[in-house]
Amino acid sequence: MYNKLKIAAEKLGAMLKTKRLTITTAESCTSGWIGSSLAAAKESTTFYNCGFITYTDHAKYRVLGVAEETLRLHSAVSEASVKEMACGAKRLSGDDIGIAVSGYAGPAGGTDGTPAGTVWFAWCLEDGSIRTSRQMFSGDNEQVVLKASLFSINEMQRFLKE
Repeated sequence: MYNKLKIAAEKLGAMLKTKRLTITTAESCTSGWIGSSLAAAKESTTFYNCGFITYTDHAKYRVLGVAEETLRLHSAVSEASVKEMACGAKRLSGDDIGIAVSGYAGPAGGTDGTPAGTVWFAWCLEDGSIRTSRQMFSGDNEQVVLKASLFSINEMQRFLKE
């Protein structure tokens, strides 16, 4: 799985470089795996400037500007929260694209009954549009984190091809 993530990050990096786009990450359950993968890609400084690891609600609010009301009404693992995370990261970094991920990698799920393996994604794109997705991944904590990281990078590649 690590090798697939590395290959996907290299491919996304090449696409971003060709299109002269920059990207930032806002990660919760993936704890920096997406950013780390992008930073390890060739010539990463041409497309990856920074990333934010905002594991707690407090960090999402204080660092990325996710509204307290959003977190209270929808939880951190929601479409509303990841949209605000992705756009907040994009705004703060000044990059063209923001990717956000928040979920329950396990072993436990949410206190609201949301099962482990539930992950929300958002991509705040250069044209101002926002794409979101909710996925359910199986496996232990590390497997869910790796699958979520790979999914986010692969989806970003798909959006750049459109």
